[in-house]
Amino acid sequence: MSTATYTVTGMTCGHCVSSVTEEVEQIAGVTAVDVDLQTGKVTVTSDTPLDDARVKDAVEEAGYELKS
Repeated sequence: MSTATYTVTGMTCGHCVSSVTEEVEQIAGVTAVDVDLQTGKVTVTSDTPLDDARVKDAVEEAGYELKS
């Protein structure tokens, strides 16, 4: 198991949280996604360490930005 936390900007509501969650969950190996709307923190649990570029792509597909 691997856990990584990212900061996503631009989320303002529950729909934003759902969009980010749905996109990140589609990454192979992801087992859980927890999004905190207040802080913008997205915690991703996966079977193996994730490629940050794949997470960035998923967040951007949802319409938001991953802070570096």
